[in-house]
Amino acid sequence: MADPIQEEIEQELKKHKILIYGKGTKSAPQCGFTMETMQFFDRYGYPYELINVLQNPAKRDVLTKMTNWPTLPKVFIDGKFYGDTDILDPMEKNGEIEPLLKDAFKKE
Repeated sequence: MADPIQEEIEQELKKHKILIYGKGTKSAPQCGFTMETMQFFDRYGYPYELINVLQNPAKRDVLTKMTNWPTLPKVFIDGKFYGDTDILDPMEKNGEIEPLLKDAFKKE
């Protein structure tokens, strides 16, 4: 039987082209790395969602197991896990982010 938390995560991934699992909310981020990730995506102007996993330790655990990535935030673009700004910044420097985002939003 499927894990209900994992099913919930899969639904969230289908609903949002850019999804950040982090600490806090868009209006009140509770971590510098979460804020840095929001600023990263703000530069591109595409809509994204931030889901606060601080109040849901079980979801945080499932996400860690799903991604094999222990830290927050966890960034998904078009359902695929990309890590955090440690991964995204070099991708941006290589010119990989803009085409990735354009392609994700073309599929709507």
